[in-house]
Amino acid sequence: MLTATGGRLHGEASPEFIWSGFCFDSRRARPGELFVALKTERGDGHDFVADALARGAAGALVEEGRMAGPPAAGAAPLFITVPDTYEALTRYARHIVRQRRLPIIAITGSVGKTGTRAAVAAVLSRRWRVFQNPANFNGRLGVPIALGALEPDHQMIVLEMGADRFGEICELCEIAPPQVGIITTVGEAHLAYFGSLDETAREKRAVVEALPADGLAVLNRDDPRTWAMREHTRAKVIPVSANDPLSDVGPAHLHPLSRSIAWAVGRHFGLADGEIAEALSALPALPGRMNILRGVNGAVLVDDSFNASPASMRAAIAWVARYRPADAPGRPIHRFLILGDMDQLGEHSARLHREVGTFVARCANENMVLITLGEQAYHIAEGARAAGMDAAAVVVTYLARDAVAYVSERAQAGDCILVKGDVSARMERVTAALLADKDDVAHLARQEPGWESVRVLKPARPTWLDVDLDAIAHNVRAVKALVGPDVALMAVLKADGYGHGAVKVARTALNNGVSWCGVASLNEAAALRNAGIEAPILILGFTPAWHAREALLRDVALTVYDLDVARAYSRAARELNRAARVHVKVDTGMSRLGVLPKEAPAFIRAVSALPAVQVEGLFTHFSSADSDEAYTRLQLARFQQVLSAVDELPSLRYVHAANSAGALAYPEARFNLVRIGLAMYGLNPFHPASLRPAGLTLRPALTWKTTIAQVKTLPPGTPVSYGNRFVCQRETTIAVIPVGYADGFRRAPQTFGQVLVRGRRAPIVGRVCMDQTMIDVSHIPGVRLGDEVVLIGRQGDECITAEDVAARLGTISYEVVSAILPRVPRVS
Repeated sequence: MLTATGGRLHGEASPEFIWSGFCFDSRRARPGELFVALKTERGDGHDFVADALARGAAGALVEEGRMAGPPAAGAAPLFITVPDTYEALTRYARHIVRQRRLPIIAITGSVGKTGTRAAVAAVLSRRWRVFQNPANFNGRLGVPIALGALEPDHQMIVLEMGADRFGEICELCEIAPPQVGIITTVGEAHLAYFGSLDETAREKRAVVEALPADGLAVLNRDDPRTWAMREHTRAKVIPVSANDPLSDVGPAHLHPLSRSIAWAVGRHFGLADGEIAEALSALPALPGRMNILRGVNGAVLVDDSFNASPASMRAAIAWVARYRPADAPGRPIHRFLILGDMDQLGEHSARLHREVGTFVARCANENMVLITLGEQAYHIAEGARAAGMDAAAVVVTYLARDAVAYVSERAQAGDCILVKGDVSARMERVTAALLADKDDVAHLARQEPGWESVRVLKPARPTWLDVDLDAIAHNVRAVKALVGPDVALMAVLKADGYGHGAVKVARTALNNGVSWCGVASLNEAAALRNAGIEAPILILGFTPAWHAREALLRDVALTVYDLDVARAYSRAARELNRAARVHVKVDTGMSRLGVLPKEAPAFIRAVSALPAVQVEGLFTHFSSADSDEAYTRLQLARFQQVLSAVDELPSLRYVHAANSAGALAYPEARFNLVRIGLAMYGLNPFHPASLRPAGLTLRPALTWKTTIAQVKTLPPGTPVSYGNRFVCQRETTIAVIPVGYADGFRRAPQTFGQVLVRGRRAPIVGRVCMDQTMIDVSHIPGVRLGDEVVLIGRQGDECITAEDVAARLGTISYEVVSAILPRVPRVS
């Protein structure tokens, strides 16, 4: 190591010390490994050296000057300092490969790399001891780290090589020059980085370009871009195909192309056909790679959750469409496709997801059900419906538990359940929940320590909202349990779901007990309908006559309290040959929208008499159910009087008065429908909070976060921000955070006051700018660029709630969360 890297050794070990391998994630450190402190986009490994040593790492490779000093004597038997840990790691890997001079087989391609690598290694292992890298370690960091586990008795190296940037494959081939290069296929994976299939092919072909003249290129002749790479290599070329005769020889979970490649490589190295066939037949399924497991209720569970691309999605769907159980159950079998997001597709993402949906529709029969899970996967549902798949057989979810619940309630013995999605979708959690034998969790992908807290995808901005849809589901179920089975729930989704994201909240709420959606305006209703939400929607606010036709075309119920407007709705309904569903609003004391109680009975009868108008609902709104019991009961009495006067109305199906506070505190106000807003989002609907019913636990669903953009130390007398309103009275460490009033982070007359950094409160100083804010972190040691900052939510033992912010601003929590502007991405 010292010779290869030029590093300096500290600690008690000799320079000949041998470690068992490298690791760079302290959570996965094992005894005997050397922890490599890498600085990446996600963090600085030097912050986690102590954690790695505590978990048994033999020592650490660190950069000079990045730490205060070596650990105390005896704390680490090996401690190496180098100028650059990544360069040292690369140099060491290159050194050990050249020193050993072992044959290297390099495998790349858009799909099928891992299965092919496992198959080739299994075949060659019949005669030689073969080193192969794990699938997670196939890039510019992963391959050098994996090679740290190369042992003296290894005789061959089989490397899977992946890339998400130009030049990465070339760099890997310089570290480990291959003698055999294998290209599986060129597909849509990683279009976000390479832009086009031609550029993807250019990157992948670096493997065959690196081959020596006496080397071997194994190319998929079924894919034109892969087969064209034969013109870019000096090596001998062997064509392979998924349709080769030998592609049928091998386990069902292994793709035919991978089988063909393994046969070609085995024969090239002189193995007998019997040896190759025996090796392939014994190859176990890899975690998350078309692994067939026992599922709930006796169903067959196909776990393909390791990753996903459009091509691998189509292959898995086609496999399920062809599936026939060995023992037919004597009834038509059902096929459930639980499909999650595909990553790294860039601007092509929506289109490629929709194309997968179109493919599902082509494969579908009357017993196939599509369940999508995730924001991008929604487009799969969109594509399937557009291609003619029965809308009743297309289910959209955003929570794993909702997808699991849907399938668990319907799957039977002999049915087939496919679970597939990319890394960010974490579909292995769905598989785990659908297992018949929970001990099979050990066979799933991403079960190593640390994965439970990994966020794979980064937000679109360094300021974002974490929206906890599990909290939304919990809150809906809690309210439903309180109000009982005879009372329906309406999810109030005004202002983009109180800033939480109306579409995802609506789907989650509907999957957990909500029956209705309530919005403020037609454009909010249209957004839900455009997202494929078919549940009843009520516009709670004013809908002008000129919106009537579109509202009726979108099957949206309207609020009425004015007879002229009601007549306009009637005319529009007659013109469209359909009924206008309306809810009459009674103003019982809010003095906002609504017909006055003494006028309400006559008004309701007049509206009911209008042609093509159906009065299906009657409602009111409490002005102070959260704080004034006497006035709330007065409003309720007025409403009940109106209700008594029109109880003969045959079309009246829904009566509702209660908002969150009313629904929770006044059982007699629930009628048969309640409207939940604050409670659904986990915000306190009571003032004071002591009015909340005992035993009811609500979980806030929103956390607002940003990051440290810069840290600087300023001398006394230095002004901060516009207007020089704040001047440093002492040497002050100022951190800049990329959030401002254009995000809804209040500038005046009051600011949020403070934020959380490293679990401590940091005051806002100077004026809040449009896009930036300065905070004083002088009292918080170690603050650095990239540190996470919490504006609303919990960090460590500290918490800033929406109610806390509202109290400081002199407003209510409704306004605080609803005022967070759309350019702040919502992540769930």
